[in-house]
Amino acid sequence: MGDEPKGARVQEGSGALRVIWDWTRSLVFALMLFLVVRTFVVEAFKIPTSSMEGTLLVGDFLLVNKAAYGAEVPFLGVTLPTMKEPQRGDIVVFNPPHDPLKNYVKRVVGVPGDTLEMRKKTLYLNGVEMHEDFARYSDSSGADAVHPSMKWQSNHLLAMETAPPHGRDRGRQYRPSRDNWGPLSVPEANYFVLGDNRDDSEDSRYWGFVNRQAIRGQPWIVYYSFDASSEQRAPWLRSVRWDRVGGRIR
Repeated sequence: MGDEPKGARVQEGSGALRVIWDWTRSLVFALMLFLVVRTFVVEAFKIPTSSMEGTLLVGDFLLVNKAAYGAEVPFLGVTLPTMKEPQRGDIVVFNPPHDPLKNYVKRVVGVPGDTLEMRKKTLYLNGVEMHEDFARYSDSSGADAVHPSMKWQSNHLLAMETAPPHGRDRGRQYRPSRDNWGPLSVPEANYFVLGDNRDDSEDSRYWGFVNRQAIRGQPWIVYYSFDASSEQRAPWLRSVRWDRVGGRIR
């Protein structure tokens, strides 16, 4: 009398195990769903530099559409079908050729077959002057900038392809700079990208073309933003740019 039935204890133990199993199964499913979405659909990305200033700001957090240009299946080297190919004007996230483990974000200004040239900060596409409302120029000194890494351009000068003897001479004399370079011919399966903040951007001018396989996705929306230069404590909480949260990226 007063003893608990053994069957009740067994039933309670089975019920507890069932609850644990249900929770474990739900967590595993949620984790797998998160990994699938992150790998093939959307991934978060933070803007660390001012190279896209004017369009994207330091402290912006982006959602990147990885399905736009075809996500890569990990470990298999297989790319899923693309929704579209990168177009001029697209802002893209990619792995740069000189540092393939990092993610960069820039704007595509040249696609395969294009001819690009810059004269006194003005970009020319296939010989036509481009009017880029999104471009910003932060250097008001009037000086140009030369960097030795830009010598890679000598191998892609348009003159070298159309008239080899003259082109070789021109390649040896070629002195590209930040604001004056080209004309360059964009090869197949490659893209030329520039930062919107043209005077303060490390981009294709310095390290070359971006291969199609290195393009990972297209930024879609700013889901969070704060002023990283704020001197307030916890700027990520106190200096939120509410006017940018939820903004589409164009």
